[in-house]
Amino acid sequence: MIIHKGWCCELITEIVSQRQWEKFVQEGVLDASRLHARISESWELCQRAGVNPYLEKASHILEPDLFAKRKQDSGDLLDVALPYVDKLYASIRGSGSIVLLIDPDGYVLALYGDDEARHFAKTINFVEGVKWTEEEVGTNAIGTALRTGEAIALTGTEHFSIVSHNWTCSAAPIYDEKGRMLGVLDISGPAAKAHPHTLGAVVSTAYVIEQEWRMREQQNRLELMQFAYDSLSLSQLVLICDRNDIIVAASPQIRRRDAFCTGKEAADLLKENDYTERTRIPIYSMYGNRLLGFCLSLSEAPRKPVFACEKTSSLQFGGVAGKSRRFQLMLQEAEQVAKTESNVHIAGESGTGKEVIARALHESSLRHAGPFVAVNCGAIAPDLMESELFGYVDGAFTGARRNGRKGRLEQANGGTLFLDEIGEIPPAMQVALLRVLQEREVVPVGSDKAVSLDIRVITATHRDLRQMVRDGVFREDLFYRLYVFPLYIPPLRERREDIPELIRHFCEKAAWDVEFPSAMIERLASYEWPGNIRQLFNVLERIRIRAGGGVPDQTHLIIPEEIEFAPVINTESSPVVGLTYREEIERQEIMQALHKTGGNVKLAGRLLHIPRSTLYRKLKKYGL
Repeated sequence: MIIHKGWCCELITEIVSQRQWEKFVQEGVLDASRLHARISESWELCQRAGVNPYLEKASHILEPDLFAKRKQDSGDLLDVALPYVDKLYASIRGSGSIVLLIDPDGYVLALYGDDEARHFAKTINFVEGVKWTEEEVGTNAIGTALRTGEAIALTGTEHFSIVSHNWTCSAAPIYDEKGRMLGVLDISGPAAKAHPHTLGAVVSTAYVIEQEWRMREQQNRLELMQFAYDSLSLSQLVLICDRNDIIVAASPQIRRRDAFCTGKEAADLLKENDYTERTRIPIYSMYGNRLLGFCLSLSEAPRKPVFACEKTSSLQFGGVAGKSRRFQLMLQEAEQVAKTESNVHIAGESGTGKEVIARALHESSLRHAGPFVAVNCGAIAPDLMESELFGYVDGAFTGARRNGRKGRLEQANGGTLFLDEIGEIPPAMQVALLRVLQEREVVPVGSDKAVSLDIRVITATHRDLRQMVRDGVFREDLFYRLYVFPLYIPPLRERREDIPELIRHFCEKAAWDVEFPSAMIERLASYEWPGNIRQLFNVLERIRIRAGGGVPDQTHLIIPEEIEFAPVINTESSPVVGLTYREEIERQEIMQALHKTGGNVKLAGRLLHIPRSTLYRKLKKYGL
């Protein structure tokens, strides 16, 4: 029996025979059609790792002092899980089985069982302090669950080494709220007493432990927040972090510089803002002396000016790079392609700054001394597009200029041609443009002489060019001419941590010498911004006008209607087919939270203790 991530149960209908096992370990013959994929995969891994299939007992057992240290390091897990491990053992007492709690490295932290069962386990060194992984004892439920992150049950010769051939084992991983594995819960007993419901009991108990862990973490967080409320100074640079160095609170000076510091790793904040950690004081709970986190006192290095033309390595980028990882990765890709002659296609929603990136590519290229010619293909009437792009000679048509006119393609000679909204070019012009790119020459309207071209082409669109090709409205051969190196500019809602930088940049350019209140920055960052940076700057301009050039407050904030309404969530949707037991429980919890909050996603996320972005992904997954 195996449970994959998501706790979906799948019975292995035919137990692996002794003959199948012998053929594999003696001859290397693997009958994959008769084995479950997880078993065959693990057997092959064990064989490659040199695990002894004839191993009769485990050998890696911690010395008492090292085991005591490991239990101390796992104190939080033991504190949360042991009451439930005890209850699970009580439910199987007298069955000849044992219940074990294992840490993420595969060491047995606790073992509950009847005397007879414990003695049976001791004969193979299946005891507290032993390391029970695939590398140590071959394919087994504990080790395989640790490696795959899936719950699994194995019986008899499904195990790789004979040390476990007399056993049946059912193991399930335990995760924290961030999806990190805390350990594994296992029930093991004589193979002759294998029961199909054992794995279900283990999975259910592991899930309850996870919920208890989540509740404890929330209590710890609330206690940390109370500590922060009582101790954060208005004048000092202080961070309150949890045990994993994740920021849960910061003093006002830090929040003014980085309104989205909570949730970040402390090391990232220090690096981004040139802070230095001066002191670190542990914070303990008033109830049980548990370590809750740390209070960090910081010092500040002299700050560099931010709003000159920012330079990301060799890329001359005339905008605000910001702190978001997604945007920084895009700039790194732009830097890589800037010095080449490859055509670039920039994709992204309207208002994300596609032309800014195109100009950065030109300024950082070997063509920077040549012209940069930008053409908005969507703003040119179809009947004028040919003359606009290709140019014309004197007398080419009625109304033509006396001496003719160079087209945009020829104007860009020696430099870069930027074709914005390339998806708006009509089919006839797509054929003509393809020929120009192939021949590297253009024939103006009314002329029979070709003009040689030396240009680099950068294109952009907010539309999906691939889908347009599939729909037959954009030529496939032209697509591959233009789509050599694609760049994707993330929308503003996917780089919200850059909003404070963008606000400061706007104030600098508008000579508006004010500091936005952190509450306003947080509110501006909570919107979806369908118009992206362009729309943000429009809203900031309205705020500046309404504030009369002074310090703004909430009364000056005007948000367009199209981004003010929260999405309507269906809290009574029909069941989704194919969900696992655990997914169905999660789906029901989400529906209940949405019902309690009247469909408010932000409040529902708080009730469920998960970020709003995570909740949106789950809403989409479960069709809510």
